[in-house]
Amino acid sequence: MDTTQTGPIGIFDSGFGGLTIFREIKNKLPQYDYIYLGDNARVPYGPRSFDAVYQFTKECVFTLFDMGCNLVILACNTASAKALRTIQQNDLPPGKKVLGVIRPTTESIDRFTETNEVGILATQGTVLSESYKIEINKFHPEMKVYQHACPLWVPLVENDEINTPAADYLVERDIQTLLSQSNNIDTLVLACTHYPLLLPAINKFVPPHIHLLAQGPLIADSLTDYLYRHPEVESACSKSQSTQFYTTDDPDDFEKKAKIFFGEPIIASHIKVQNC
Repeated sequence: MDTTQTGPIGIFDSGFGGLTIFREIKNKLPQYDYIYLGDNARVPYGPRSFDAVYQFTKECVFTLFDMGCNLVILACNTASAKALRTIQQNDLPPGKKVLGVIRPTTESIDRFTETNEVGILATQGTVLSESYKIEINKFHPEMKVYQHACPLWVPLVENDEINTPAADYLVERDIQTLLSQSNNIDTLVLACTHYPLLLPAINKFVPPHIHLLAQGPLIADSLTDYLYRHPEVESACSKSQSTQFYTTDDPDDFEKKAKIFFGEPIIASHIKVQNC
């Protein structure tokens, strides 16, 4: 890896959801330094155009590069779907790497399904991008993939309405809508980083024979394997167990809500991302 200085691993998300991914990564790989950046001032990314998501994601990624990160994880399904490939192909400076969350999820899905029929629960932007269908069929062309957008699940989580009748109603409705597409679906992917926090409701309405896949553990395992297979990248990651949190919006508000996702109190700072 063409770099002269080690630096933290950057974790980027459009808001809070990536903290569920970061929590698993940090638990699995506690020795590294990390910087988390949430673009809360411009959330949500899901309904935005490909061009807007690409531009916003690129600005945040390059901000993390400027802060010393040599490796950045897009802990955001929408950014991974709409921006990752373009950034990887056109924008990376020498010695910098950007990884997403979709490929590690789709690569391993064959370990869970027996019927080769899987369902994707995601934001509207991720569903419209068809990224999960494309990636799953790339690795497993024999699989059938069914999708359903759940646009109200993110507000449920961020408004701390997880354990409410409204959550139960919306979660049951969306799960039944997806499962009605086929009687043979035996695996459901929670393809949004917010959705694992709704597992208490989700588990009420998913039949027991169906596998539920949350991304956090899969991403943490995949990153561990990636760093092992790419020692030149691993050696560019600094290791003093430091963690920093930044948001493009109000840090006080970020700190209050972040605990829901990260599982422990955090201290955040405001940051203005660079224009690219």
